[in-house]
Amino acid sequence: MTPAERQVWNAYPTGEWVDFRVGDRERDDPASGDGWGPERTVRADLLVALLLGVRDPEPGRTAGLRLAGARITGSLDLSDATVTAKVHLLNCHLADPVDLTDITAHGIRLRGCDVHRVRAARATVEGLFELDGSHIHRGVRLDNAHVTGQLRMSHTRITAPLRRGQGKNHKFDVRRPMSPGELEERGYTTDTWAVWAGGLTVDGGAFMRGLHAAGGLRLIGARFNGGLYLRGAEVTSVRSIAVNGDHLQATTVEFNNGFKAEGTVRLRGARIDGVLSFHASTVRAPGQIVLHLSHAQVDEVVLTPASLQGTINLGYSRFGVLLDQPDAYDGDVRLNGLVYESLRGDWAVADRLRWLRRSANGYRPQPYEQLAGWYRRIGHEPDARRVLLAKQRERRGTLRLPGRTWGRLLDAMVGYGYRPWLAAVWAALLLVTGMAVFHLIPPAKIDTEEVRHFDPFVYTLDLLVPVSVFEQRGAWEPVGWTLWLANLLIVAGWVLATALIAGATRVLRPVASS
Repeated sequence: MTPAERQVWNAYPTGEWVDFRVGDRERDDPASGDGWGPERTVRADLLVALLLGVRDPEPGRTAGLRLAGARITGSLDLSDATVTAKVHLLNCHLADPVDLTDITAHGIRLRGCDVHRVRAARATVEGLFELDGSHIHRGVRLDNAHVTGQLRMSHTRITAPLRRGQGKNHKFDVRRPMSPGELEERGYTTDTWAVWAGGLTVDGGAFMRGLHAAGGLRLIGARFNGGLYLRGAEVTSVRSIAVNGDHLQATTVEFNNGFKAEGTVRLRGARIDGVLSFHASTVRAPGQIVLHLSHAQVDEVVLTPASLQGTINLGYSRFGVLLDQPDAYDGDVRLNGLVYESLRGDWAVADRLRWLRRSANGYRPQPYEQLAGWYRRIGHEPDARRVLLAKQRERRGTLRLPGRTWGRLLDAMVGYGYRPWLAAVWAALLLVTGMAVFHLIPPAKIDTEEVRHFDPFVYTLDLLVPVSVFEQRGAWEPVGWTLWLANLLIVAGWVLATALIAGATRVLRPVASS
């Protein structure tokens, strides 16, 4: 063993720290760890041997690997192992993969390290699994892993694994950290996931605040029993999806306070028992679905982003509370099948109607019924009627010419029954018109021997009523062109009566069913 390795060997039984840092920020930067000399270099095989029990703990002490500022050479391969000692690496440089596949451990911390790749598929970590502040160059695998404590990846930088392209020169050491520009120049692309964590279970919180992930997050079927926190994180992807959390389950999910994503945030079929927040977030997917939240169940959705560019799909989901704002929706909004218990936000009824009309799929009745039902539940019956009137007007555009014609007539006469006062306005206008005309041009008496006094008001009213109740029609005969007016009044009376009956049926039907 080298002197550096001897220090680690001697410190392990007591769990004491071995710190190779020199106190200079630039020289201690793990990104430059390739240049560290033998005084700071430790072989990964030695660390594996220690963690697998080559040395027993000192009596009365807890063994552990606590190492700072070291250059670790070779692959730290603990796959299939059971590690009882705590592992804490701080500001270390690991140029080869860290393999924790199928491991059972009591706590793993790689804090502020420069790491080639982390594989931890099906790992069981009974405690804290920390990658805070580290730079991981070829992605993290956590699929079907189980962390009983917290998963911490705050301020971690992760780049997806590479795929060889058609570059000029492929003969180089892929373990050496390189900038995105160098990778592109050498013909490599990052077209897979930065974090592959389908089926991951985290019992404590999963803290990814300030995470920088180039390649996207794959969280399909993951369970976050203590919540998922991505406040201030930045996720980019060369594919269309930045975050794939289909069927994700969590108590709380935060994509807020500076969260940025280039690509779709997909949470189809997610189950979130608390708050799903997009407050002050920026997600861009122009021409695509920017937020795919269909078939989900969420207690409360906070949709108050800085910017969501693209289509928002909320179809067939169930929300307890939807807190949103009008400018949250940049493009198409899919609302068919969405059910919510309550709406919050600074919205006028006209804004909500524009919200319903944003769907590029055209008219769907359910969103209108859902919104009207909510207004009715909170006691805003006039607003509910306004929504249902808008529904009928949108529906009219889907009908054939006869249906559209009758619909326009119903709308003008009584507002599809939701504005019955319009019938009174029309009746009053026709009544005044008839009174004026028949006062100037009285009709002729049919039975000259009968003694009757002509009253233009009663005569016009008798024409407007579908069934003659004042017996004026049979007693007086319009003369000249007033005959056309009389016939118009009779037809208008029937139309108004029919419109009122149709409207009353439409208005009273939901009341009766409730």
